[in-house]
Amino acid sequence: MKEKYYMTTAITYTSGKPHIGNTYEIILADAIARYKRMEGYDVFFMTGTDEHGQKIQEKAEAEGITPKEYVDKVSDVVKDIWKLVNSSHDKFIRTTDADHEACVKKIFKKLYDQGDIYKGSYEGLYCTPCESFWTESQLVDGKCPDCGREVKPAKEEAYFFKMSKYADRLIEHINTHPEFIQPVSRKNEMMNNFLLPGLQDLCVSRTSFDWGIQVDFDPKHVVYVWLDALTNYITGIGYDPENPSDFFKKNWPADLHLIGKDIVRFHTIYWPIFLMALDIPLPKQVFGHPWLLQGGEKMSKSKGNVIYADDLVRLFGVDATRYFVLHEMPFDNDGIITWDLVIERYNSDLANILGNLVNRTVAMTNKYFGGEVKKTGATEAVDEDLKAVVTGTKAKVAEKMDKLRVADAITEVFTLFRRCNKYIDETEPWNLAKDEAKKDRLAEVLYNLVESITMGATLLHSFLPETAEKTVAQLGASLRDYDTLDTFGLYESGNKVTEPQMLFARLDSKVVLEEVEKIQAAQKAEYEAEQKKLGGEAAGDETVIDIEAKDEITFDDFGKMQFQVGEIIACEEVPKSKKLLCSQVRIGSQVKQIVSGIKAHYTPEQMVGKKVMVLVNLKPAKLAGVLSEGMILCAENEKGELSLMVPEKDMPAGAEIC
Repeated sequence: MKEKYYMTTAITYTSGKPHIGNTYEIILADAIARYKRMEGYDVFFMTGTDEHGQKIQEKAEAEGITPKEYVDKVSDVVKDIWKLVNSSHDKFIRTTDADHEACVKKIFKKLYDQGDIYKGSYEGLYCTPCESFWTESQLVDGKCPDCGREVKPAKEEAYFFKMSKYADRLIEHINTHPEFIQPVSRKNEMMNNFLLPGLQDLCVSRTSFDWGIQVDFDPKHVVYVWLDALTNYITGIGYDPENPSDFFKKNWPADLHLIGKDIVRFHTIYWPIFLMALDIPLPKQVFGHPWLLQGGEKMSKSKGNVIYADDLVRLFGVDATRYFVLHEMPFDNDGIITWDLVIERYNSDLANILGNLVNRTVAMTNKYFGGEVKKTGATEAVDEDLKAVVTGTKAKVAEKMDKLRVADAITEVFTLFRRCNKYIDETEPWNLAKDEAKKDRLAEVLYNLVESITMGATLLHSFLPETAEKTVAQLGASLRDYDTLDTFGLYESGNKVTEPQMLFARLDSKVVLEEVEKIQAAQKAEYEAEQKKLGGEAAGDETVIDIEAKDEITFDDFGKMQFQVGEIIACEEVPKSKKLLCSQVRIGSQVKQIVSGIKAHYTPEQMVGKKVMVLVNLKPAKLAGVLSEGMILCAENEKGELSLMVPEKDMPAGAEIC
């Protein structure tokens, strides 16, 4: 009997169309699910949408439709994008599903009856985007400590959950289960910032709006969004407080909750405590993945720089989109995405390393042997290293995937493909073909290549499923059984390859970027139309600009950013780039190289000598092939014009901005 593996993503909040940073999570989860299935696990992979709350009600009212009509529309958009990127999830749950709502009511009642939930009232400062109450002392500069937005005084009757009752038990669990919260940095943050200082009771109902699951024994209350949303992980597999299903008993506890790092607190503190109160085992692991950020810029429609999965798929294809987001995301640090980087990775890795390898191998097999792949036994010493790399890749990939180091696992597969390309250079099939006496050796070389690529494609399937299937089809093979991937030579001698078909043709960056400009122009036009509709161009001399909000961060996240005054001592254009300038910026006693997309607004000569605001501890990244070691901050007006953020008074280079 197969061992079960139950995994979930966070359910997507239905506030709008998910961008590529949101879509990254479903692609990552899908790669893990596919790999686990290949290993032989009985996988149940669930995702879905989170559809209740005050923010949703307000958005629906702004559009003049009901909240249910609004979430139906957005949920369909999410489903379409998940389908587009080839997600293989087994279930898509919605928190407006009737069975979920019925179970949440039972859970709330059970927790109330056993004394974990009590009725009280709350008076404080409320942040609508975060749907959170705060005290005056918790605010940062008078604003929400999580997202930095305005808060409003609010008072309402509410039900509360006794969090402190279970805090010590949760601390003990975390200390005795080091694998529970990953990466370790997330665990340390939860312990030091929340659990050890002491937990306050949690508000779990609201009365100031009605778009939520009604508390059936007190109908003016609706269940607070986190108690509603988090319980999807058990309601979706058949949990019922009175009679849990056999399917729930089979699959719980979850083997993996895959979530963004911004909601680790809810999944590693609130959720485990709710489960303890229900006397249900805790999930085995919660992995808080990093974010995928738009390189060097804030992502917003006003700039026209929001990157969506459907645009990426249209320009590059499904598997190229999957490859970029999976390969470019570090294990515990944020990744960067730009159109230039996607083009560069497409051409260098997919077109050159993989596409060219398959194309050459199939073409040579057709040219020299009429497409027939024959094992002749004419081996040489150089073959052994190739075979060792190929047969050793399975274990290396498994070791990385066990630790959820997906980017590193893909790198191991591409190391196999690189070794195949090197093998072609070492054996020079075109020269072997000139000597009839070396025909058997030539056949053996091509057999080794076909077998190696078949094994590599099988390991690639979890990450790039369509590409893997197209590859083995060209080779006249099928995906290999996982258990055989450490055995070389199973390709049946005498099989024939098909005609070569280019998997990834090289892209002309100029042509692609022209399409990108159209996408950005359309986004700006859409944003301007929305602003006019909402009265964004209100009366008055000063134009008010609203930008699309990014995912919320905690004050602790903000505190990790280091801003200082920098003096630009040299600046030049980045070759072959329409947008980028490369500045040498003196910050205290050091000089950092920073690439900025401001070429349309400043000349290099205008930049030199200016003192600017710099984010100095941004992880270095390459933009258009040039290393950037920070970020120069700018403001942008409604026309898209940029202005450097400069200190009002003369400040020394290196002065801290606080």
